[in-house]
Amino acid sequence: MRFRHPDGSTVHLAYCTNVHPAETLEGVLAQLRDHCEPVRRRLGRDRLGIGLWLARDAAHSLITDPASLRALRAEIDRRGLEVVTLNGFPYEGFGAEEVKYRVYQPDWTRPERLSHTTDLARLLAALLPDDITDGSVSTLPIAWRTPFDSRAADTARAALTTLARRLDALEELTGKSVRIGLEPEPGCTVETTADAIAPLTALSSPRIGVCVDTCHLATSFEDPHTALDALASAGIPVVKAQLSAALHAEHPHLPEVRAALAEFAEPRFLHQTRTRTAAGLRGTDDLPEALAGRSLPDGAPWRAHFHVPLHAPPAPPLTSTLSVLQDALGLLVGGPHPRTHHLEVETYTWQALPADRRPRTRARLADGIAAELTLARDLLTDLGLKELP
Repeated sequence: MRFRHPDGSTVHLAYCTNVHPAETLEGVLAQLRDHCEPVRRRLGRDRLGIGLWLARDAAHSLITDPASLRALRAEIDRRGLEVVTLNGFPYEGFGAEEVKYRVYQPDWTRPERLSHTTDLARLLAALLPDDITDGSVSTLPIAWRTPFDSRAADTARAALTTLARRLDALEELTGKSVRIGLEPEPGCTVETTADAIAPLTALSSPRIGVCVDTCHLATSFEDPHTALDALASAGIPVVKAQLSAALHAEHPHLPEVRAALAEFAEPRFLHQTRTRTAAGLRGTDDLPEALAGRSLPDGAPWRAHFHVPLHAPPAPPLTSTLSVLQDALGLLVGGPHPRTHHLEVETYTWQALPADRRPRTRARLADGIAAELTLARDLLTDLGLKELP
């Protein structure tokens, strides 16, 4: 979906396909048919943006077989879809029964991450619509925090420096500009947007910036205004933003709140949980750990890294951090000029919701994704952006 900003530039809205598990090219093609096109039809649009997730095997197939890449581009066009951004965070296995810490491997200390991200940039340059020259790829925020030392930091910085040079060469070759956004996430070496400033300043490349995920922003209790102003002051670009909402518990000491939170403590994904204290932010790596004992103070609200559907917050006594998303979105695209032109709804946890809230059919999932995009569309038009055909 495209929107005209009051300054005349185009802002793109997509939804991320990592909600549909697929590791192979055949699986990606099935996604377009079974999920993406039905969502587009529900929205009544001739064109729908998708933030494509290409796992290692799918990306390798496309890089090594130009005919397959041309066929994918043709299929995207045929189904009324377009791609201006890729989600390069998960490497493989995102549809596994247990993902947890595996999603952070390989990290930016490993040559496989550099190779895969380079492939993604090359593929995106070929998949961009003919009238679009700028693409974005989000990636993990360097590494999980442990084990990580100064030697690992040097290795990761060297890899990102090499990537920046490759992106420069890609634009010279294709005329397409692809930028990479480190996506701050709780528990990682770059947990917050503030943590991103030092390593990205050291890189000093406009090719590599930040992907602001509003669920992660909220989980870490970051103030959107402070976070985005700090990035702007440091000259760090917001390459893309992922529109998502975290799980919020206002009174985590109450038994009924604990019981409600326990419904979201599922075995597939990591749900980092945070609270603010007088001594600073405290947290656990996962929600079950927070609920199991007294490791996390419960005298103030808790937030958990669980991407809840934007249009359907959990029932009381829980809620979502949609208000943080709204504040961030206003700052990102509500001003005289957009701070980013790529927006992506990223609720990948539909099948991890409590059993009574999970969509049981493809049709129900398509309904839910379309409802999220409708909410995002309405927020954008309320900010003065005009939806384009």
